[in-house]
Amino acid sequence: MQRKVSFAVGEFYHVYNRGTDKRIIYIEDSDYTRFLSLLYLCNSNVPVNIRDQFPKGLSFVDFAKFQKGVEIVDICAYCLMPNHFHLLLREKEENGITKFLTKLSTGYSMYFNKKHHRTGKLFENVYKAIHIENDEYLKYLLSYIHLNPIKIIDPTWKENGISDKVRAKRFLKEYTPSSYMDYLGEERLEHIILNKHALPDYFGQFKEFEDFVDFWLNDKGKTFGNMK
Repeated sequence: MQRKVSFAVGEFYHVYNRGTDKRIIYIEDSDYTRFLSLLYLCNSNVPVNIRDQFPKGLSFVDFAKFQKGVEIVDICAYCLMPNHFHLLLREKEENGITKFLTKLSTGYSMYFNKKHHRTGKLFENVYKAIHIENDEYLKYLLSYIHLNPIKIIDPTWKENGISDKVRAKRFLKEYTPSSYMDYLGEERLEHIILNKHALPDYFGQFKEFEDFVDFWLNDKGKTFGNMK
């Protein structure tokens, strides 16, 4: 299967993929840690022998100590869900996104299959990508991506409205495999994955971002177009 989107330097894209047959792709906390670490490591213009240099069981701190090369994409936001992931990326060099995602999916699949004693492909075919063509849509995606975890505790909130807003907001702040807390100004090492400066300056203060996400939380997750 071929992608329908061509990547161009300087443009933004919403990239996502899920496990084959909708299978769970993060079984343990350490699986989330490994994927986050690969988000950081694979964003480089030099190859990294992940299997030999980074055995399983390492923390994100261990990965962060590695001196990687020049970044080939801007990772502007991310959210890992039990059976899929969402990334907001900006192409920095020609074929940067393709190179990054190839290293990311290959490295994680090799790790996952070895750890969980399985064979075969882990992800569904080719990852999906949507070109972000306007400023309004780009800003909206910062809310859409970060609100995904609400489905874990309230599966029908988009259709029926949020059942417990206080609980939902608390859950978002406790959901670590997401860049949500980085946008709220939380001091944590995972911020090195991101380049928020690649985005327009939508939010002058952290509270403005929280209020923006809050608006969409109250609006039943209304979307622009056919979002996944």
